[in-house]
Amino acid sequence: MKKPKIAEWTELRGLAFLAIVMQHNIAEYIYRPDIEQPDSVMLTMIYHLTRFGTPTFVFLSGVLLFYHHRHTKPDYPRFIGKRFGDIYMPFFIWTLIYWLAVRVFTPTFWTSGMPDLGSFVHELFIPQTGYHLWFVLMVFQFYILFPLFLAGAHAVRKRLDNLKRFTPKQVTLTIILVAALFYLWLMKWSYYDMADWTQWWPEPWSSMLEYRSYSWLMYWFYFFLGAVCAWTVESWRNWTMRMLPCMIAVFVAMYIWMGYAVLRGSEDTMNLNISTYLKPSTFISIMAQMLMLYGFLVLLHGKNLWFQRLLTWIGRYSFGGYLVHALVIYAIAYVTRPLHLSGWHLPLTIISFIVTVVTALGISWTLSKLPGSRFMVGLTRSKARQASAFSDPLAGSGRRTPNQNSPLWPSDV
Repeated sequence: MKKPKIAEWTELRGLAFLAIVMQHNIAEYIYRPDIEQPDSVMLTMIYHLTRFGTPTFVFLSGVLLFYHHRHTKPDYPRFIGKRFGDIYMPFFIWTLIYWLAVRVFTPTFWTSGMPDLGSFVHELFIPQTGYHLWFVLMVFQFYILFPLFLAGAHAVRKRLDNLKRFTPKQVTLTIILVAALFYLWLMKWSYYDMADWTQWWPEPWSSMLEYRSYSWLMYWFYFFLGAVCAWTVESWRNWTMRMLPCMIAVFVAMYIWMGYAVLRGSEDTMNLNISTYLKPSTFISIMAQMLMLYGFLVLLHGKNLWFQRLLTWIGRYSFGGYLVHALVIYAIAYVTRPLHLSGWHLPLTIISFIVTVVTALGISWTLSKLPGSRFMVGLTRSKARQASAFSDPLAGSGRRTPNQNSPLWPSDV
C-alpha cells in the first residue's frame, strides 16, 4: 500500500541533525581554559537552542515505525534482521573506525604488539571514543522491543474505538498528559535521586543506574509521542498549529530559566551538564521546542522554499553524517587545540560547525554511492536514487511506496 508522503518529518530530521552537530562543536570549545566569559555565555545560549536534537530523533524513529506498521504485524526475524544490517552494522563499523583512529596516533599502539581488543569490545557496549554512538545503541533497543510496543498500541486503539462515554480525542489527550506527568516524575528521579542510589545499590544495578542514559527507559515518552503522531497525522498537524503560540511562550520561558540555571550553577567554566536530557525542566523545554518547530514546518507545507529543500537533503543523508561528524570534529580539534584562541571561541565554533556539517554530509553522500553503503551509512545506492526522485514534497502527487528498509533516520514516506 502507498502512504502519503509526510515532508515535515524529513525536514525536522535535518534540523535535529544540525542541532546535534552544533552541540558537539560547542562542547569542543566551551571547556577550553583560555575561553573568555562573553564567549562562554554566548555558546551556552546557542547550546540551549539545540537541546531538541537527540530526543527529536527518538520521536521520529517512533513515527516511522508506527506509521509503516500500524495496520500490519511485522515478521519479527525479517524485521530485526533488516534493522541489524541498516543500523547495528554501521554502528559496529564506525565504532571500529573511531577506536582505531584514536589509537593509531598513539606511539604505544605501534610498539605494544597486539592491540587491546578488550577495549574495543567495551566500546561496543559503552562507546567512548565514538562518544555519540551511544544513541544508536539506545534507539536500537526500541527496534528490538517494537513488537511489544505495537501490540500495546493496537490494544489501546481497540479500546478507543469501543468508547461511548468519552471521545477518542479526549481519552488520547488524557493518556498523553498522564504519560507526560509520569515521565516528568522519572526525570525528577533521574536528575535528583538516582545518582545517590548508585552508592548503595549492588552490582549490576549500580552500573545500570550510572549508565541510565543508554537505556530506552529514559526516552520512552518521545517514542510514545511518535506513535501518537503516526496514528493521527492530520490531527497532529492541526493540533501543533493551534498550539503554536502556547509552545512559543513555554519555550521562551524555559529557555530563559535553563540559561539562568547554568549561569547560577557554574563557576569559572560553564557546566552544560546542568541542562542534561534527563532533567524535568529540560524535558519541558525540549517538548515545547520540538512541537513549536513541527508547527512551523506544517505552516510551510507545500511552499517548497529553498531551505525546505536543503533540510530535506540534509535529512536524507543525516544518518551517515551523524556517524561520521565526530571524526570531523576530532580532525578540526587536532589543529585548533594547540592554538591560543582567547576571544575567538564563538566565531571558531560557528566555523567548525559549518565545516563539520559540509564535510560529514559530503562523506555520507559519497559513501551512499559506493557498494556496501548499507553497512556504512544505512543507505543503499538504489535508496539514494529513489529518495532523489521524491526530493520535491509535491512530486508524484505527494505519494510514494513506503521504504520498509529505512534506517534509524526515517526516510521520506
